[in-house]
Amino acid sequence: MHSAAYYVGAIIISAVFIQASGLDPIVALYGQMIEVPCSNGAVMLENPQLVKWKYDEDDGSPGAILTKGRDPEDVKILATNSYKDRASIAANASLLIAGATLEDEKVFTCMVVTSTDIKEFPVSVEVHKRPLPPQIKDKVKELENDKLTTLGECIAQDAHPPAEVVWSKNGLPLVDDGKTIIITVEKTKDPATGLSSTSSKLQYAAAKADVDSEFTCTVKHVLGANQTSEPLTFSIHYPTERVELEVISNGPIKEGDNVTLKCSADGNPPPTRFNFLLKDQKVTVDDSDTHTLLAVTRDTTGEYKCSLADDDNLQDAKNVTVNFLDISLDPSGKIVRTVGESLAVTVQMNSSGDVKVSWTKDKDKLVQQPKFDSLKYSDAGAYVCEFSTAGIKQSRSFQLVVQGQPTIMKISKARSEDGQHKVLTCEAEGSPEPSVQWSINGTNEQSSYENGKLTHKITVVPTGNLTVSCMVSNELGEDVKYIDVSSLFEDEEKNGKGKAEEGDDQAKLIVGIVIGLILAAAVMGLVYWVYMKKSRQGSWKTGEKESGTSEESKKLEENNHKAEV
Repeated sequence: MHSAAYYVGAIIISAVFIQASGLDPIVALYGQMIEVPCSNGAVMLENPQLVKWKYDEDDGSPGAILTKGRDPEDVKILATNSYKDRASIAANASLLIAGATLEDEKVFTCMVVTSTDIKEFPVSVEVHKRPLPPQIKDKVKELENDKLTTLGECIAQDAHPPAEVVWSKNGLPLVDDGKTIIITVEKTKDPATGLSSTSSKLQYAAAKADVDSEFTCTVKHVLGANQTSEPLTFSIHYPTERVELEVISNGPIKEGDNVTLKCSADGNPPPTRFNFLLKDQKVTVDDSDTHTLLAVTRDTTGEYKCSLADDDNLQDAKNVTVNFLDISLDPSGKIVRTVGESLAVTVQMNSSGDVKVSWTKDKDKLVQQPKFDSLKYSDAGAYVCEFSTAGIKQSRSFQLVVQGQPTIMKISKARSEDGQHKVLTCEAEGSPEPSVQWSINGTNEQSSYENGKLTHKITVVPTGNLTVSCMVSNELGEDVKYIDVSSLFEDEEKNGKGKAEEGDDQAKLIVGIVIGLILAAAVMGLVYWVYMKKSRQGSWKTGEKESGTSEESKKLEENNHKAEV
């Protein structure tokens, strides 16, 4: 009786422990080894007489798996089902089950028998499996604007527990609103494996803004990170609402250019037939959106339109301006004129816009258009007039030659720096360049000619008084002038005489200055004397006594004396 009461009490205690220890299930991975601890965290008794693993069948009947005695080799497999080949026991009495399946989701009980007690430790086992990567099936090729269309079906296959599928657009989750977004979820289970598959269909009413949108489906599961499908993009069909005409050209349009007109529509798929209205002419193009105007002229300028071939109300217009420039320059080519004549320069222009005009002479820029009222030799040169407007550049030119009979402007002489020679210079004007001939032989001949001005120098050593001539000539005539040249000896005598005369002149000048100063002092004294005399006469008339001091009287007498001298 005592023994029976003891075992009943032990069973009651064991039942309480079963309830307490079965709260925290262990999670096993599908297909992997399951390790079920015997005590599930409780202290294991040392050297148990017997350890037995068992479980409850689905119908509630008990099922035994194996037992283990004191001897580590004393292990008996009791199971006759799949556990017969999959179950084993570890040294710490944990139950090992190979190749976990969903059938292993149950409560396993570890019964421990000692010499004084029997304890049972139930352990709940859950088997999880991560789903396969998401797949999108039955993907639609294109979407229509504002039309509810099934975009595709996203499947999360072979999972336990079942996975959750979320649709996103551009990274933002889509929420079923029953109108433009409808999401239908279906879960199925494989009868052989018990694994679940989650299917999610997305119906979506696309808009024009969804042309570049990216759609993805994401699978969420209790195991591991989320899995996201590759992004999908769709062609969105929508009708044309706007047409745009574009004029394609490289810069401003000018006569002779080819100009392409391009008609663009915002519909998708884009239209392939357009009408181009070229002033009064209508041209229809198929399988193209362009029309090219070849070798345009100024008459091409005007308004151009394009429209859909089947809807003239959808159209756009652009103005095409063809720039042109007509110019003439008078004179042109090579112009020969005589010095002193006048030459009129006339420019005529006809242009589609403002024209920029610039002049150069011999590649040097001129401030304004040249004007020739009386031609000078310096006016000769190459004149170029450049015109530019709206991408058009043209130029006109003329070469001006100014001719004239040579004329000697000046003939001069000078002593050389070493004082041993004389340098004769003949300066003349004329064109073509005159030749020079002297009536005396010379050395060190130098000549320069620029803008019709000629300078010619020679070095001579005259031995006596000479009259030297300089003659200049060209094909239009000649001119000659003379100069007297003395010998170097006579020049030295003249220079000495000139210095003596210069000394005499300086002495005369000094004497004159001294005499002038004396005369000026005498005049001043006379004026003072007259003044004092008149002052004395006035005092006598009034009977007053002269008030001048003796010093003033003395000075007056001295001044009068100087004036008389």
